[in-house]
Amino acid sequence: MKKFTRLNITAEGQTEERFVKQTLSVHLGSFNISTAVRCVLTSKDKNKFHRGGLVNYLKAKNDILTWLKEDRQPEARFTSMFDLYALPNDFPDFAASEKIANPYQKVAFLEEAFANDINDTRFIPYIQLHEFEALLFSKPEALKIEYFEHFNAIEKLKEIVAEKGNPELINDNPDTAPSKRIINLIPEYAKNKASAGATVAGIIGVELLKKSCKHFNDWIIKLESL
Repeated sequence: MKKFTRLNITAEGQTEERFVKQTLSVHLGSFNISTAVRCVLTSKDKNKFHRGGLVNYLKAKNDILTWLKEDRQPEARFTSMFDLYALPNDFPDFAASEKIANPYQKVAFLEEAFANDINDTRFIPYIQLHEFEALLFSKPEALKIEYFEHFNAIEKLKEIVAEKGNPELINDNPDTAPSKRIINLIPEYAKNKASAGATVAGIIGVELLKKSCKHFNDWIIKLESL
């Protein structure tokens, strides 16, 4: 029997963490990959750890390095699931990346800088274009499962992605980032985005997400090949 690879994922927040637990771990399980996930460590007091939110890069880096030290087994691999939107400006080569207009070139540049800074061949960096909610634009009608009364709003979300032609090209402006567009049309999403976002992405399914989102697809293919 083929030996399982253990994949440890550092997630930016609870939405990504739930998506990994509910959907991605099941998908990768069919490739003999067992998955563990935890939100990035933001602070700790006494014996309590607080996780969730990419407050600054240094905290995320230290959390990843700690996990790398804790799990030195040869079958262990590591990755991240961070958003490009609102990426902290202390991220490696952040200033240089701001000069890159093409979002795919920009995210590839940042991921390379990320990998170089972590400096461990077991680590596969991933930064989501432009944030987790971009994945939901792969099939906006899936939001009907959670927000069936917002038919007109969902139709408008479908128009947005049709105009852009690609969910990953919905930009990172504070007013027009993917999550902001959803909240503007479906305000209730702001109250339960962690659970609703992960659930809707799971309903859409990994295969359709891969088909609709090139950068996400490239990451998943890397993980599947582990």
